[in-house]
Amino acid sequence: MREKREENTASPETSLLDAPERLRVLHATVPDMAVPDTDFDGITEIAARLFDAPIALVSLLDREWQWFKSAVGTSEPRASSEDSFCVHAAADSGGAGLVVLDASADLRFRSRPLVAGAPFLRFYAGAPIILDGQPVGTVCVLDVAVRGEVAPHLMEQLRRLAGLAAALFKLKDEARRRAIKEAALSREEQRHAMALEAANIGSWLWDVRSGVIAGNSALMRMFGLPTDRSFGAREVFGAIHPDDRGATFAKLRQAMKADEEYDGMFRIGDTGRWLLGRGRVHDRDAKGNPLTFIGVTIDVTDQQASVQRTRLLLKELNHRVKNTLAMLQSLARQTLRQTSDPAEFMTAFAGRLQAISEAHGLLSDHEWGTIRLADLISKQLMPHVSVYADQIELHKDEVLLGPDQAVGLGLVLHELATNAVKYGSLSVPNGKVVLTARNVVEEGEAVLHLTWTEVGGPPVREPKRRGFGSILIERSLDKVLGSSVKVEYMAAGVTALIRVPL
Repeated sequence: MREKREENTASPETSLLDAPERLRVLHATVPDMAVPDTDFDGITEIAARLFDAPIALVSLLDREWQWFKSAVGTSEPRASSEDSFCVHAAADSGGAGLVVLDASADLRFRSRPLVAGAPFLRFYAGAPIILDGQPVGTVCVLDVAVRGEVAPHLMEQLRRLAGLAAALFKLKDEARRRAIKEAALSREEQRHAMALEAANIGSWLWDVRSGVIAGNSALMRMFGLPTDRSFGAREVFGAIHPDDRGATFAKLRQAMKADEEYDGMFRIGDTGRWLLGRGRVHDRDAKGNPLTFIGVTIDVTDQQASVQRTRLLLKELNHRVKNTLAMLQSLARQTLRQTSDPAEFMTAFAGRLQAISEAHGLLSDHEWGTIRLADLISKQLMPHVSVYADQIELHKDEVLLGPDQAVGLGLVLHELATNAVKYGSLSVPNGKVVLTARNVVEEGEAVLHLTWTEVGGPPVREPKRRGFGSILIERSLDKVLGSSVKVEYMAAGVTALIRVPL
């Protein structure tokens, strides 16, 4: 029985190769371990010179193969992990490494293929590469000649080279992860820019201390400035018509001083175009001095220059724009309170801005009269699905919506769709959303009953904390008296019951 137990007990070297945590760290930190990397060549060259050895390696030990990230004296890209000297060096719990003076006289190695056969290796010295506490490889040297001894300081230098290799692996991993994040952020920024461009809304951030104003390309075009760089506040304000410049700057200063919202209209000097701007101080220093000011700007030239009918329309539009900009500022502040990460803020804020823009676009096309519910649903949900006809199932009566109803309902649909993409039925290929819209009469008044039902998604649990998205769903229709939104977190999928008087 004792002999049988000993046969079934894995050696320390086998246990090391199979260790799940070690393999996890190795694969996570060096996913391209099979690809040689010249950045490590300096380490192998130094190791070879230190020991006057013909072969030097920076190697990584996977379960089956020992991969050479850098090699001197061999063109082979890999070797068997189980047959290697390095697995013994990495298995040394003390981290001192391994020295083999004559492998042919060592019972552990003399029958190994590279010792008993060509190239007839005899000498080995290796120090483990430690990443996150796990031995993932070695820096080692080999020779076909037997050595009599190895000076202690040489092994100390080899251990330092192994530490240098570990640090380089970590730096390269951090750089790789940073590049992935930056690429993702760049894609997000491009999507945000496209959303703002589609809405023809200029957005800007004013660093009050440095005097630099950073804006999107829509804003720069409005001011007649190049779109490829930021500008000083003096240059931006200088583009405003001289007759409007003083009043505009005075309003901004008053808003910063009194911690109020800036709201102003002005002309651009070179083009005479009318712009409507709104903004607010984003943050202040310990003494209360403003640090940054954020805002949005819309070109309203056509409305200002139109005939009487357009002037009447502009009056309504101005009212709507003010409400929209107030909503945007509220959205920005509430979204900023929920996250301190700029990328997350831009994703959430731009999505909500686009939802408002889509509703406004439809209303504008119909001169701020009424729009069809089906058109609003299509505009809000199309960006969130791959195949609209397969993922959105709509059963509806013919329903017309007014401006307040359309903007509020558009925000509700956007937040429901965003959550469905992240957590619900639109997060999986076969999931879909079923919408049922009925125009019913209650006490002589027309009322829209809209049901949102998610089907085919992952199991749903009610969130423990109500985020701003949930609050926005409930309050987006506050301007429509008698409206309500109730969200139910059923196990089979989220259901939202929406009631809107028409």
